[in-house]
Amino acid sequence: MNSRINEIYDFEPRLMELAAQAEENCAAAFRRINDIAEYNGAKVLKAFTDNRVSEPCFYGSTGYGYGDAGREVIDKVFAQALGTEDALVRFNFVSGTHALSVALFGVLRTGDKMVSLTGRPYDTLEEVIGLSGTKGSGSLADYGVDYAQVDLNADGSPKLGEIEQAVKGAKVAYIQRSRGYSLRPAFTVADIEKMVSAARKGNPDVIVMVDNCYGEFVDYCEPSAVGADIMIGSLIKNAGGGIARTGGYIAGRADLVELCSYRLTCVGMGKEVGCTLGMNREMLLGLFFAPDVVASAIKTSAFASELFTLLGYECSPRKDDPRGDIITAVKLGNEERLCAFCRGIQKGAPVDSFVTPEPWDMPGYADKVIMAAGAFTGGASIELSADAPLREPYAVWMQGGITYTSGRLGVMLAAQELLKSGI
Repeated sequence: MNSRINEIYDFEPRLMELAAQAEENCAAAFRRINDIAEYNGAKVLKAFTDNRVSEPCFYGSTGYGYGDAGREVIDKVFAQALGTEDALVRFNFVSGTHALSVALFGVLRTGDKMVSLTGRPYDTLEEVIGLSGTKGSGSLADYGVDYAQVDLNADGSPKLGEIEQAVKGAKVAYIQRSRGYSLRPAFTVADIEKMVSAARKGNPDVIVMVDNCYGEFVDYCEPSAVGADIMIGSLIKNAGGGIARTGGYIAGRADLVELCSYRLTCVGMGKEVGCTLGMNREMLLGLFFAPDVVASAIKTSAFASELFTLLGYECSPRKDDPRGDIITAVKLGNEERLCAFCRGIQKGAPVDSFVTPEPWDMPGYADKVIMAAGAFTGGASIELSADAPLREPYAVWMQGGITYTSGRLGVMLAAQELLKSGI
């Protein structure tokens, strides 16, 4: 770590020493991260060249968007980069939850059954499924789709034996790769392979759907390589590389992607319509940057885990643990430390650094949530951010860092805020 940083940021000497030690301790992990990024960068570049990306692909269309060559090329590039037959990549997806909702409604029909293999899904999906919210609002339950789940073991690992039985008669086996607001590990591609295998034993025809948010390019391959039929993610997370301002993707088997496209637009038109309004360039540029940006985010995450471990906090995952996503959780123990951490992350943001984050009643969440995020794109969790519900064990989930330099400084400012507050 460059000691001259203190000419700009007045970090406490003890913090500088701990940060230097944390970075040194992360050296082996950083080498692995760089190796994965190099492989994925080559994979993405090959997808661009194989699909003949050219400047006309950047041009936008209006109205119905008939014959939008760029839109068609984007789908092909994403499909190849993610290792799938087809992809539906659109700026019309307003969030990862929206893309997941389109996929679920696209594939499931009245009388079908969905089984979550990874316990209760992320908070914002509860109303989509019908686990909470107002009856009659249009959830899957309102349309007669049954839901069941296989809870995880106490250590956060999947119950493979129960999966085999639970999926009998089910249409969709659902896997949430990232942890959401829980302290279980994010699932690696190797973990997902075991769940896919267990599901196939119980039901060879079940459609394995993976919420891949926060997981793209964290490993050498995606869940599609180990048998997942369809994957969904957000472009303001990993796959958009910090460039895409909105959007999401659904990628997988061609027949399933087509069904999802009917849900996004309408039956009979699907992927053939939809203007792009000049968004093609940034979606392609974002994907091109994504492997290196994800590497920066994982380095930031590993550094944070090691630094806060040295400061005496429990962190997950640790710097050397296999990673399924870009997130690190830090158990802070009480509301005061949680809010102080978020204030520090906000101070390290390039945008709105002067803002003080406060807990609020965020739509889709049962508890008050505090969010620190000073991003070029609102809500872009590939950029450095931290958020948490105000509930036990008062852990914060930190993710992002489109450059390691800025991500590391943000983490150090969070630590400085805790040290200065004396809590």
